[in-house]
Amino acid sequence: MDFNDIQNAWNNEKPENIILPKNLEKIQSANTPLDKIKKNLKNEFIYQILSIVLIGTVPFICDFPPKMTFLYYLLYSLFVAVCFYYLTKLYFFYKRLNNITLTTKDSLYETYFDIRLNMELYKTFGFALTPFLVLYFLGFYYYAFTKIPGFVDHEFSTGQLIGFFLVVVFTMLFMGISLEWWVHKFYGKFAKEIKKVIDELKEE
Repeated sequence: MDFNDIQNAWNNEKPENIILPKNLEKIQSANTPLDKIKKNLKNEFIYQILSIVLIGTVPFICDFPPKMTFLYYLLYSLFVAVCFYYLTKLYFFYKRLNNITLTTKDSLYETYFDIRLNMELYKTFGFALTPFLVLYFLGFYYYAFTKIPGFVDHEFSTGQLIGFFLVVVFTMLFMGISLEWWVHKFYGKFAKEIKKVIDELKEE
């Protein structure tokens, strides 16, 4: 941006959009963490889609009986619907990131808050899938235990039911903590780098 560009911006009475050359370089330094976020997000799409397809082949790999296969795909259809909803939103977020040009403070602010918003969306996506994961594990265990003679007629004691309840609760907690770590590692720390650039601009 040369002097004429700055003067034209001033004449248009939009001083908040004026970016001095010394600040422009600092704003564009946020492109590096932004590129890392885009790369990680692209990889996520590939891994997520492959995982969905792989999960759909489990009944054939494990040779489930017809009744259990029906129940499995009933649950799987809900799982796919939830994945489709969230992955569509994250895809449009990825497209927005690809179209962003960091040349003004406003564009930097908007990008940062968009990243933060979609980090929360990603966490919601993970929490929405956690019950499916628990149900899948329960289904597999039940299927394995039904092969044990007398299991169907077995009555569970109060202690066993409490133990089962605790396993479910701790599994949910573990998934929540893992999800927080995952989002921070692949997105949060890069968002902090962008926030650092914003804070430096505020001090000038």
